[in-house]
Amino acid sequence: MEFRISDEGRLIEEQVVRFINEKVIPAERIYGEQAHKVASGDDPPIMKSLRAEAKALGLWNLFLPDAEWGPGVSNHDYSVLCEHMGRSQIASRVFNCQAPDTGNIEILAEFGTDAQKEKWLKPLLEGEIRSCFSMTEPDVSGADPTGLRTLAERDGDDWVINGHKWFTSGAIGAKFAIAMVVTNPHGAPHERASMILVPTNAPGFKIIRPVSVMGHTGGGGHCEIQYHNCRVPAENLLGPLHGGFMLAQARLGPGRIHHCMRAIGSAERAFEIMCRHANEREVGGVKLAEKQIVQDWIATSRMEIDQARLLTQFAAWKMDTVGKRLARTELSMVKVVVPNMMMTVLDRVIQCLGALGVSDDTPVASMWRNGRALRIADGPDEVHKMVIARRELKRFA
Repeated sequence: MEFRISDEGRLIEEQVVRFINEKVIPAERIYGEQAHKVASGDDPPIMKSLRAEAKALGLWNLFLPDAEWGPGVSNHDYSVLCEHMGRSQIASRVFNCQAPDTGNIEILAEFGTDAQKEKWLKPLLEGEIRSCFSMTEPDVSGADPTGLRTLAERDGDDWVINGHKWFTSGAIGAKFAIAMVVTNPHGAPHERASMILVPTNAPGFKIIRPVSVMGHTGGGGHCEIQYHNCRVPAENLLGPLHGGFMLAQARLGPGRIHHCMRAIGSAERAFEIMCRHANEREVGGVKLAEKQIVQDWIATSRMEIDQARLLTQFAAWKMDTVGKRLARTELSMVKVVVPNMMMTVLDRVIQCLGALGVSDDTPVASMWRNGRALRIADGPDEVHKMVIARRELKRFA
C-alpha cells in the first residue's frame, strides 16, 4: 500500500485545508444562528455564499472517482480530503460532498439512463437540487433490506407505490427520492426489490414528520414518509428490474467509508480541543495536562485515532486497486472500528472539558449527538461483525 497520496491530491488537500480553516470553521457559529431562521431544508445565506466560493475554486464533487462526472480523485486521496471535511459538520455540504446526495449521485452515474442523468444527476452535481434515499421502514428491521414491504406495482406506463418509510434523510427540501421498493414479492430474497426515482411532488408522496433524533429535527430531517398510491412513470426505474439489493450494496460501500473518513476528522478536531483545554485549564493550581489520567486519555486517543485512520486508508486503497466487491471485509471492519473509536474519544473529550463539554459552546457535544447514529446507519456493528466472521471462517473451512 502507498501511504502517500498523489501529487494532484496534495494540491487539492492544501486548498481544502486552507478553505476549511479560513472560511468554514469561522462561519460555523453564523451558520448555527442563521439555520434557526430559515425554513427547514433551506440553506442559510452563509452556506450559499460558502458553496458558491468553493464551487468557483473547483473544490466541488471531490468524492467522485469517475473523471466523467467529477475531478477523478481516487478513493485513497479522497479519504484524506474527507477527513479534513469531518473537522466541521458543515464542510461536506460546502463542497457538495454531503450524504445522502453523494450515494445517490454515485448510483445515478453508474446505473442511470441518459434521460435520468440529464434530469436528476446533472442538477445534483451542479448543486441546484438535493435528493433523499428512502429505504428504511418502521415495521421491519433496517439491518435486513430483504424484508422490505413497500410495494410498487406496474400499472400501464406507471409504477404505483404503497408503503411506509422512515429515516428518509434529507427529504425536506429534496426534489426527489430514490425509493427501494418491492417489485417481485415472490422472488428470491435478494431479487425482490427495485429502486425507483420518485419526485417529492408526486401525488401520494407525503412527508408525515421529521423524526426527532437526539432532540434534533432541523435541516432536511430524518423523515417518516407515506406512499399512498404514489404514481411515477415507468421510466423512473433505476438500474435493472429487481436489482435493488445490488444497487444498495453498490451505493453503501463508498457511503460507509465516507462516513468513517469524516468521523476520523471529527475525532481529530475534538482531540485538539481536549489537548488545548488540558494545557490551559488549572485545577488546584495544576494544569490538567499534568494529571496522569488526562495524559492517559490523550495518549490512548492518539493511538486509537491513528489506528483507525490507517485501517480506513487501507480500505480506500483496496477499493481503488481491486474494487468495492473485494474490499467488502475491510469496509465492514472500518464501519465497526471508526464509529466506536470516535464515540470513545468524544466521551473522553467531554469528560476532560467538564460542563463545557456538554454545552454547545464547542462542537464536541454536537459531534457526539450526530456521531452515535453512525454505529447503526449503513448497517449496525453487529451485522458487520457477523459478515467479517463469516468471511474469515469461510477462508478456513
